[in-house]
Amino acid sequence: MNSRFTMALAVFFLLGALMAGYWGLVVSGQPAALPVQPPVMDTPVVSAPAPPPVATEDPTRQPVVVLVRDVPAYTPIQADDLVIERLKVAPSGSLGAMDDVVGRSAWRTLSAGSWLSESSFEAGGALARMIRVDERALALTVDEVIGAGGQLSPGDYVDVLLYLPQDTANPDRSSQLAVPALRVLSVGEVLGPTRDGKPAQNLSADQRLQLEQRKNVARNVVVAVPQSLLSRLMLATQTGVLRLAVRSADEKNLEQYWASDDSSAAPAAVRLDSARRELLSFTQLSQSGPARVSGAASGPRPARAVEVIRGNQTAQKTP
Repeated sequence: MNSRFTMALAVFFLLGALMAGYWGLVVSGQPAALPVQPPVMDTPVVSAPAPPPVATEDPTRQPVVVLVRDVPAYTPIQADDLVIERLKVAPSGSLGAMDDVVGRSAWRTLSAGSWLSESSFEAGGALARMIRVDERALALTVDEVIGAGGQLSPGDYVDVLLYLPQDTANPDRSSQLAVPALRVLSVGEVLGPTRDGKPAQNLSADQRLQLEQRKNVARNVVVAVPQSLLSRLMLATQTGVLRLAVRSADEKNLEQYWASDDSSAAPAAVRLDSARRELLSFTQLSQSGPARVSGAASGPRPARAVEVIRGNQTAQKTP
């Protein structure tokens, strides 16, 4: 009895062990639950600021010293008056280093925005820098008629015509070309270019426009006169009535003047001057008689025959 019970109990425990083992295998084969993670928020990525680009100098540009403010005459230039501009084409003769300018003073006021050269510190006014050593600057009084209707401009070339009225000292009215091809340096306050073609005035566009507007009512012009013709022009201004006749720009007189040096070519006025200077008397215009030209240009006058009467005989004798 006891042995049968024991065997049944053993079989029961064996079946229980088998079932427990099978259950363990089933449970262990299921995947483990993943832990729940909180949602991840997208955050913007902040990148580090890029370093500023390193300024590199363009080797094709050249330094030019430029004024940033007006500098009065006889005032030493300071470093804060200047700035270095790098230009592709540097003006001829321009200074490129501040050390060449700081501490120097000019004989005239230097305007802001102008570039500096050695000529900026040369003595003398604008007219003195516009003529050569064999030329003189002479002012002429003009009006709308004398000055070609107020249309003269610096750089033009003009002929000076002289009209001599009839008076006790001049029995015959005449007109002549007193001096040909004089270069106009200024009209009123408007100055032309210097000897090398650069502007004689450092003006802004507005200042230049204001001067151009007043040019039409200017009452004086300044011309460059060769020294050999200076006395003739001065005498003409005090003798009769003057007129200025503008020459054509196609003659290229100004370009030839700039291209030549002081001794390579004579001024246009000297080259075009003639002994007679196109002297014309009034009788040639009125056709009232033969032309009479006074002075050395006319030559000696032919002797006139004198009629001698003796009784009923007449004879022509030349004294």
